[in-house]
Amino acid sequence: MGKERPGGEKQKRMVVGVVCNFAAELKLLLTALLLLCTLVTLLQFVPSRFTISASDLRFCISPIAASPSPSLSDTQSDDLLSSGILRRAFHPYGAAAYNFITMGTYRGGPNTFAIVGLASKPLHLYSRPAYQCQWLPSNTKQNNTNITSSLAYKILPDWGYGRVYTVVVVNCTFSHPVNLDNSGGTLLLHASTSGGGDSKFNLTDTIPALTEPPGTFNLSLFTSKPKYDYLYCGSSLYGTLSPQRVREWIAYHVRLFGERSHFVIHDAGGVHEEVLEVLKPWMELGYVSLQDIREQERFDGYYHNQFLVVNDCLHRYKFMAKWIFFFDVDEYIFVPPKTTLSSVLDSLSDYSQITIEQMPMSNKLCHSVDAAKRHRKWGFEKLVYRDVKRGIRRDRKYAIQPRNVYATGVHMSQNLGAGAKTTHKTEGRIKYFHYHGTIAQRREPCRNLVNSTDINFENNPFVLDTTLRDLAGSVKKFELKMIGSRLYNTRQ
Repeated sequence: MGKERPGGEKQKRMVVGVVCNFAAELKLLLTALLLLCTLVTLLQFVPSRFTISASDLRFCISPIAASPSPSLSDTQSDDLLSSGILRRAFHPYGAAAYNFITMGTYRGGPNTFAIVGLASKPLHLYSRPAYQCQWLPSNTKQNNTNITSSLAYKILPDWGYGRVYTVVVVNCTFSHPVNLDNSGGTLLLHASTSGGGDSKFNLTDTIPALTEPPGTFNLSLFTSKPKYDYLYCGSSLYGTLSPQRVREWIAYHVRLFGERSHFVIHDAGGVHEEVLEVLKPWMELGYVSLQDIREQERFDGYYHNQFLVVNDCLHRYKFMAKWIFFFDVDEYIFVPPKTTLSSVLDSLSDYSQITIEQMPMSNKLCHSVDAAKRHRKWGFEKLVYRDVKRGIRRDRKYAIQPRNVYATGVHMSQNLGAGAKTTHKTEGRIKYFHYHGTIAQRREPCRNLVNSTDINFENNPFVLDTTLRDLAGSVKKFELKMIGSRLYNTRQ
């Protein structure tokens, strides 16, 4: 046995004393390390997009509870039963389409909202997804902290044309006005699959559809005079558009619609740099708004999500215009001489919707008198032959008084308010000339010169019609007066 070193007993007592003095701190440190390791372990099983906000904590105490999502514990294996039958198992992964994609949410009044978006078309076609709305005031001291709407209903306005996605307009109606004190709040949309896609699960997504910051709610919007008399809601513009055709179209319609008008253009890829240069002068004057909607191309809907775009435009500007027009940029609205757009629409003011007759024009035939100078003439100035073939149903375009409309389409609305009327008997009062396909042609449209008042071309009868040609000089002078000569060198 070795001899103990001098002072060894004293050192042992010092170590024991130090450990005793810091025992509480060591316990706290070890507990913190244990909690940290536990948290790191749990985070490995949480999706990367998972976040926790104050509103999420409020969802937890909401009376509307979301159904649980499928988990790995639900995975089954094939099972050979005692009867000799092999029971097969199915293993779902991922998702074919989103439950709901919001584009915009807008007030329809003190107690109503419209949520415009896309949803899985098979879900709506073969199942019965349900929607419920909830208002959460920013001021949690209010008695009505959680207001749940029992009157949320959906409208499918795209006439079955949807592809992977269909357009859905969800109307939320509360039993009484919300946010009247202007303290702010959030509108939640609870979108439930109702067993669609997987009958084992009724999945519910809670979507913060709209947040109203304190002091931003303007109650007078619903009763005041609209800012515009006429507003144009354009469909999705895509492809390689002709800057010159766009130039002609916007100048013509600003002149026709007048000072209290506005044009909303939706760029789905068609507003390239040269087209933008044509729109800029009118944007600077406040006549045109341009919205970049190219992101919607991610979601496979009908015709660049055309129905989605026009419904968003309807609800976005519902209380800002007396009349909203829906037609395309190769179509020209016309009212007869000695009348104005205002006088025509005043005569039709008893109707919430009017449809407009089409005058189909050739996109190839021009008169030979323009042969030498056709490159300097505008499209509607030189394309002067109208298709007069009978027995064909021609598409109509339309205009609505938007406060009486809940949803809309491309050629008309089928969702008018109670008591609202539609008329198709507008012949002789208003019509539109359609130069089909010319907007997407970046070359001279006159490919056939004709020296006749009528002709049979490609098995269709055409007659000479100079209705819009006669207005070309006035439109050019109007453009010069409004924006000067900055667009003189615009190319086809």
